[in-house]
Amino acid sequence: MSHILRPLALRASKWSSRTQTRRFINSTTGPSKSLRNPMLWGAASVFSAAYILHQATTIHLDTEEASRLPEFETDPATAIAFPTNLRIPSKFPLPNFSLVGVGVRTVSFLGIKVYSVGFYADLANPKLNIPVTATPDEKIDYIVRNTACVLRIVPTRNTSYSHLRDGFMRALMARMQLSLKRGSITQAEEAEAQSPLRKLKSMFPTTALTKGTPLDILLTEPTGDPDRPRSLIIRDMGCVENDWVATEFVLAYFEGDGISPPLKKATVEGLTPFGK
Repeated sequence: MSHILRPLALRASKWSSRTQTRRFINSTTGPSKSLRNPMLWGAASVFSAAYILHQATTIHLDTEEASRLPEFETDPATAIAFPTNLRIPSKFPLPNFSLVGVGVRTVSFLGIKVYSVGFYADLANPKLNIPVTATPDEKIDYIVRNTACVLRIVPTRNTSYSHLRDGFMRALMARMQLSLKRGSITQAEEAEAQSPLRKLKSMFPTTALTKGTPLDILLTEPTGDPDRPRSLIIRDMGCVENDWVATEFVLAYFEGDGISPPLKKATVEGLTPFGK
C-alpha cells in the first residue's frame, strides 16, 4: 500500500479528528540603495526568496514535529487524501485503525464521481487469526466479522444525507435478498433486523453534506455476548445495534466488484500480504 504525505482537514465533532492547520508567514524588507537597478533588484529578490525558503525549510525539517506528521494515501480518481492511521476520539476506548484501501464511488453510465471511501480496520487486533494463504475475499469477510472497522466517506461534490441514505438502504435491501437466497439468514433474523433498518433510515437528516466533509461509519468489534450485538455508529447521528445490519452494511461494499470497484481492488491488493 502506498503512503503519500498530504495534509487533510477533518471536520470537528465529538468523536472525529480535530482540524490541524499550519501557516508560514514571511516578511521582507525594502531594497538597499545599491540595488536600485531593476535588473540587480530582480536578481537579488530571487536570491533572497530562495535563501528565505531554504532557511525556513531547514528549520521546519529540523523540528521533532516533522517526524511525527501523519502519512496519507490519496484516491487517484479524486485527489482526496486519507490518513493511513485513523484515531477517533471517543468516550469509550477505540483502537488505532489502519487504512486498508481507498476508492471512488461512481453512479450512472456517465461515471459521475459521488464520493471517495476509505476502508479501515483494527489489523492489530490479537484476535485476528487468518492464514496468509487465504483468498482476498476470505480475508475481507474474516476481518469485517471479527474486528472493528471504519468506512470514511468524503463527498467529491455537494450532496445530501438523504442521497447517501437512499444508497445505503438500497445496498442493504439487496444484501438481505442475497442472504435469504444463500440461506445465511433465518426468517427470525430477517424479522429482527427490520426495526434496526427503520431506525437507520430515520437517522439521516435532510440537510446538505458539503464537498470534502468526511463522514465516518464505525462497525464495533464483536462483543462475544449474544445479548450485546455489534453496533453501527454514524458520526453525529447515532447508532443501530444489530449484528446483521452492522456487519452487512460494511460487507455490502465488497460483494462482487463492490459498491466501489476501485475500493475492492485496492483492499484486495492491500490484504494480499496480510495473515499469519
